[in-house]
Amino acid sequence: MAAMGVGHGHGHAGARHRWRLAVSFAMIATFFVVELVAGLATGSLALISDAGHMAADVVALGAALVATKIATRADSTGRRTYGSYRAEIFASGFTVLLMLGVAGYVVVEAIGRIGSAVEIETGPVLVVGALGLIVNVIALLLLRAGAAESLNVKGAYLEVVADTAGSVGVIVAALMVGATGDAVWDTAVALAIGLFVAVRALFLGRQVLAVLGQHVPAGLDIDVVAADLGGVPGVADVHDLHAWTLTSGMHVATAHLVVGAEAASQDVLVAAQRLLRDVHGIEHATLQVETGPTQACDELSW
Repeated sequence: MAAMGVGHGHGHAGARHRWRLAVSFAMIATFFVVELVAGLATGSLALISDAGHMAADVVALGAALVATKIATRADSTGRRTYGSYRAEIFASGFTVLLMLGVAGYVVVEAIGRIGSAVEIETGPVLVVGALGLIVNVIALLLLRAGAAESLNVKGAYLEVVADTAGSVGVIVAALMVGATGDAVWDTAVALAIGLFVAVRALFLGRQVLAVLGQHVPAGLDIDVVAADLGGVPGVADVHDLHAWTLTSGMHVATAHLVVGAEAASQDVLVAAQRLLRDVHGIEHATLQVETGPTQACDELSW
């Protein structure tokens, strides 16, 4: 049996983009205070709801930063044989819960305002909304590169995407309230922001659950992997093939390869590992080479 180790000279996606998370965290945390104070002062629910979502951004970005730090920490207990890389996935799950919580709060508040007479100072709301849009766009540009590689960074990126939409909504609400004098536009925009955030959260949540459920990595066809392994010279059969994602950018696989009596086991092993790495992007593969079926394999049903 041989293994190719993850973490032995292989960096993970979240750590490479940690500085992007740090800069975005500092910017958004600072602006959150400004937006919250302005929302309370002007009475704008759209601004308050966006501030609430920005608070979720702050917590989510902070959790992502902590997770990337934990993920790079060496295991001193001897019990976490895969290290702490899953911390990033748990942080993404926490982000999902935050987004759903903020969305729920905004929707409830928006519904509660229906039919109520509310006065809103549109000037300050417009200014703060515009400043928020600038801050969010900068954060989006910072996080965009990492979002394609790390689910943890993607969670933070989606939070900022939703918040950018929120800033646009705040600007629209201020303009419409200023033009019509009707605060219903502020409530409608707040409700739209809440629903948008909820949809984004559910999308990210599905990805988090897929990783935690150890599903086959997205974009990887397990039948094709099995066929390719079966085509390695010397391999007569492939069974007990499993593939899953440890954390973003780290795919893991295990398999049993049955070889003919005349095959060179070491050559088969090296060829199979190279195939999984170069063709399917699986750098950590634990492969067992067998000369025939074993009772233990026959008895397993999974």
